[in-house]
Amino acid sequence: MRSFGMRIFMISVLVLALAGFLPGGSRADGVTLRTVSCFAGGDAGDAYMSLLRDYETATGNTILDESSPSNEAWKSGVLKRFAAGDEPDVLFYFAAGADSAVLLNRLVPLAEINAAYPALSLPEDTALREADGRVYAVPVYSFWEGLYVNTDLFEQFGLDLPTDWEKLTRAIEVFRANGIVPISVSLSDIPHYLAEFALLACATPEELALRPKTPEDVPESWLEGMRLIRELAVLGAFAEDAAFTMESISTGQFLSGQAAMQFDGSWQVASIPANRMDTVAVLPMPRRSGGQAACYPGGVSMGFFLTRRVWDSPRRDAAVSLLAFLTTRESLQKLDNQHMAGRLEASFEQMVQGRGMVQPLQDAMTQQARKTWLLECIPAVADGSMTAEECWQRVLAMKPFGE
Repeated sequence: MRSFGMRIFMISVLVLALAGFLPGGSRADGVTLRTVSCFAGGDAGDAYMSLLRDYETATGNTILDESSPSNEAWKSGVLKRFAAGDEPDVLFYFAAGADSAVLLNRLVPLAEINAAYPALSLPEDTALREADGRVYAVPVYSFWEGLYVNTDLFEQFGLDLPTDWEKLTRAIEVFRANGIVPISVSLSDIPHYLAEFALLACATPEELALRPKTPEDVPESWLEGMRLIRELAVLGAFAEDAAFTMESISTGQFLSGQAAMQFDGSWQVASIPANRMDTVAVLPMPRRSGGQAACYPGGVSMGFFLTRRVWDSPRRDAAVSLLAFLTTRESLQKLDNQHMAGRLEASFEQMVQGRGMVQPLQDAMTQQARKTWLLECIPAVADGSMTAEECWQRVLAMKPFGE
């Protein structure tokens, strides 16, 4: 088996060779490559741009990057690029789900790349295997989701951390009475995590894995999860402007201590200052029926892709060298800003210990069904204008999990 160190060496040689930098060679005329990712802003965005600049310096190639934060608008923009035949050369995007399924004929399987460039040995992670049995993306890092809490606020008001439903509702009541947002969320922008955790509070791992075809097939626990969102809204869990605020604002409320709790993913860690690692914790979702959920959402959902358009062009070698450069362990470590310490790290270890990981339901849905569920149904369920039954009827009518 080729050692990791040897793979890094071979990738380095390939990157330089394709750019005309081998000893004794001369610098080749650079080519222009286009990239799209959701590495935008913050430490991860800075690290990504730094890697692109390093590649440009080493190769003489030019990178035109159009990255922006991940949200439904960004996803739609990527799909529109492909539909218009304007896809980038190297893409960082969602894999092994409905998002990537519609793009596979425009992407290059890793096995095909490895066959043409055997020195690379790009890893074919089975977690990113698509429905056609092939792997197209090189994973960057795994992710997890949890209930973040500002522990100092709980201590200030003499509250127990929300390790069960009774403690959660008690905390909501106390924080609401004292002018602190109990749970920060944007219902109009990113209600994704709230939706997933509402299901987690009611459904078993087996029920979460179901893929109903009709409204009649929807388990009762899924209906209970949607009713739970309305229950939390009535209890006063969300800010008054939750129906129209942006996710950046709701996240800012949590990070600044204006909100006590927030459902979010592992990428949130990068936004927490080092001096706050002892006053923030991440917990499993409390179960509506008592105790804590036996699982947590997570997976390996995103990676770097090479598009068929550049593969079939004279710029193939340069694009392959960029893909190889971005997916070395050194590069991936720079992009992974999930560095925890103190109480946050300890709480994370407790959250995952003995608990299974489940795929977020939204990742299994088609794009249009997911948008309907999250951006139309969830806000309506929260304000009481749509019932749980109506929510799932609308979503299932769109065949979210295929025929």
